[in-house]
Amino acid sequence: MNYKIVVVSALISSAGNSTHAQTIHSPSGKLALRFSLSAAGEPTYQLSYGAKPVLKPSRLGVLVKGQPGFEQGLTVARVDSSQHDDTWTPVWGETKTIRNHYRELAVTVQQAAAPRRRMVLRFRVFDDGLGFRYEWAAQPGFTYFVVSGERTEFNLPADHKAFWIPGDYDSNEYAYTTSRLSAVNTTPIKPIELPAAPTRVQTPLMLKADNGLYVNIHEAALVNYPAMMLNVDTKTFGLASQLVPDAVGNLAYLQAPEHTPWRTVVVADNAPAVLASKLILNLNEPSKIADTGWIKPQKFVGVWWEMQTGKATWNYADTTNIKLAGTNWNKLKPNGRHGANTANVKRYIDFAAAHHIPGVLVEGWNVGWEDWVGNWKEEVFDFVTPYPDFDVDELRNYAADKGVNIIMHHETSGSVTNYERRQEDAYKFMNDHGYTSLKTGYVGKIIPRGEHHDGQWMVNHYLRTAQKTAASRIMVDMHESVRPTGLHRTYPNWLACEAARGNEFNAFSEGNPPEHETILPFTRFMGGPMDYTPGIFKLTNYEPTGQRRVHTTLAKQLALYVTLYSPLQMAADLPENYNAHLDAFKFIEDVPVDWDDTRILAAEPGDYITTVRQAKGKDEWYLGSITDENARTQPIKLDFLTPGQRYEATIYADGKGADWQKNPASYQITKQVVTSKSALTLKLAPGGGAAISFKPVKK
Repeated sequence: MNYKIVVVSALISSAGNSTHAQTIHSPSGKLALRFSLSAAGEPTYQLSYGAKPVLKPSRLGVLVKGQPGFEQGLTVARVDSSQHDDTWTPVWGETKTIRNHYRELAVTVQQAAAPRRRMVLRFRVFDDGLGFRYEWAAQPGFTYFVVSGERTEFNLPADHKAFWIPGDYDSNEYAYTTSRLSAVNTTPIKPIELPAAPTRVQTPLMLKADNGLYVNIHEAALVNYPAMMLNVDTKTFGLASQLVPDAVGNLAYLQAPEHTPWRTVVVADNAPAVLASKLILNLNEPSKIADTGWIKPQKFVGVWWEMQTGKATWNYADTTNIKLAGTNWNKLKPNGRHGANTANVKRYIDFAAAHHIPGVLVEGWNVGWEDWVGNWKEEVFDFVTPYPDFDVDELRNYAADKGVNIIMHHETSGSVTNYERRQEDAYKFMNDHGYTSLKTGYVGKIIPRGEHHDGQWMVNHYLRTAQKTAASRIMVDMHESVRPTGLHRTYPNWLACEAARGNEFNAFSEGNPPEHETILPFTRFMGGPMDYTPGIFKLTNYEPTGQRRVHTTLAKQLALYVTLYSPLQMAADLPENYNAHLDAFKFIEDVPVDWDDTRILAAEPGDYITTVRQAKGKDEWYLGSITDENARTQPIKLDFLTPGQRYEATIYADGKGADWQKNPASYQITKQVVTSKSALTLKLAPGGGAAISFKPVKK
C-alpha cells in the first residue's frame, strides 16, 4: 500500500468582515474548489473544471432545532489543508485495486454570538469530483441536538439536461425522465408517497451540460442520517437539499461528536469517466469485517420469476385473515400453486448444479404470505416457520450434496420493529440450517412508527441489519431499501440492494423502456451494486394476460451481466426457458461476478453503454454492449487484451431482424480468434445488445 499525508494548518482570526476565501485544487489541478463566507456569515462554495464552472456560489449550513444553527452569522476560526494518496484493495469489486488520491480543506467555522459553538466543513477534492460534509466535535453545551434543516445548495450555471426520478420518501422504483432542469415536474407521476413537491428529485442525479461536462450529484457513507433529496429551482437551476423527515417532522437526532454523510459531485468531460469514478467508495471507511474469507460473490437462480409472472404463488393457502400464532398450517387446504415446495425447489437446485451456479433463492417458503399485502399488520412473518410443503432439512441436505447454497428470503412487509425483534432467532435458524445468504424485503409503509423508507430510523435499520448479518457470517441483499452510498466497502457482506426499478417491472406493469438500462449505471449504480435480476429469455407471453413483454432483445439480457455491475447476479428466468436456449445460456454460465479490471469503452446516458471487464485472477475478458430503442453500430478496439496472446471470442449478438418489439428472441452466436490488435463492429438492434467472452487460446 502506498500512503502519504501532508498537513498544513493555519489559525485565522475571526475578527472583521473578511470572506476568508480559500481555494484548493485537485491533485492534477483539473478541479478547483473555492470556499468563502458571505457578508452575512453564510458559508459558500463553488466548483470549476478548468475554465468551466461546475457549481456557481452555493450556500452551505445546518439548522438546529431550538438552538442557534450553523447557516449564518459565522466566522472562520481555523483552516487546515492536507493531501492524501494511497491504494487499497476491495474485498470484491470492479477493479483489483483503487487509488484514493485527494486534497483536503477543513474549515472550522464558529458562531459569532454566544455560545460560539463550532462546526467543521471538510472538503475533499479528487480529480474526478468533490466530497464534503459537516462535522461537530464534542463541545460544552452541545451534546444532543436535532437537525431541523440542511442548507446545502448545488447552484448550476445553466439549464442542464437531467436524468431524474421523483423525490419519493418511500420508493425509488420509477422509470427515469429525461428533461431540462427547467422542465422538471413530478406532479403527474404516480404513485408518489410524499407531500406536494412538484420539483423534488432523488439522487443520484445525472446531469449533462451543453458545454460538454457531465455532473453527477449524490452522497456517500449514509450513516445515522436521513437520505438527501434535491429541490429543483426550475428558473435559476439551483438545487437545494431536502432531508427525509421522520414521523413527527424532525430530520436527524445526533450526538456530538458526529458528522453528516458526504455530499458528492462527480465531474468529467466524458461519460465513461463518470462510470469509472471511485469517488463514492473512497469516501467510505475501510471494511469493518476483519475476516472476509466467507464473503463470496455469486450467481443464483430462484423460485421467484414464476410468482412474478403469475405461474405460481408465494402463499400456501388461499385463506385470508390468518393469525401468525396458533394456526395449524397442516390443516389448511393448499392452493396447489405454491411455488416454494420441496419438489419444485429441487428442480432449481438440479438446474443450478448442472450449470455451476452456486445459489438458489427461495421466496414464499415461510408462513404468513396469505395475509401480508395491503394489511400492514405488526406481526405477519416470524422468519423461522416453513410451510408444510417446504422441508428445510431435506432441501438443505439435497442442496449441500450438489454443492448448492439455498438463499433465504425475509420479507418484512414493512413491519420493521417486528423484524428487529426476530432477527436474532432468524439468523440463528439460518446458521443452524446452513443458509449463508439472505434477501430482505421492505414492501409497504413502515409500521408501526410511520417512518419513511429513506428516513434516519430506517437508514439505521439497514446498517444494523448489515452488521447483524455480518456477525452471523451471512451475506445480505436488501430490497425496497434506501439507495446505496458506497457502504459495501465498509460492510462487504452487504452485496447488493434493489433500490430502483428492476427487471421485475416487466412482469406486472408497463415495463421498463429500452433506455432504462442505459441510464441506471449513471444514476442508481453510482452508489453501489443492484440486484436487477437480468437474464429473461422468454420475452413475451410469459404471464396470463399475454400483454406484458420485456423491453429488450435476448442478446441485451446477456449483455446486462456486464454493463450492470453486481457481485450478486440472478439468472432470473425459469429453468425450462433456459433449457430451450442452452447455447445462449452458456454466456450466463461463464460470466463472472468479480473482476480485476473494468473499462468503459463507450457510453452516453440514455443512449448506449459498452463495458469490458477482466475476470478475477484470470486472463479472460467479458464485454457487454447495449443500446436504447435505437439501432446502433458500435466499433470496438480490442487493445485491452494481453499483447501477443490469441483469444477465442464468442460473440452473442442480435440475430437477423432482431427488434425488442417485433422479434426480440432472434440471436446469433459466432466465434473467431482475435488479438489485442483486432477490432470488431457490433450491430445492435433496437432495444438490443451484444455479449462477448474472450478466452485465451492455448498454445
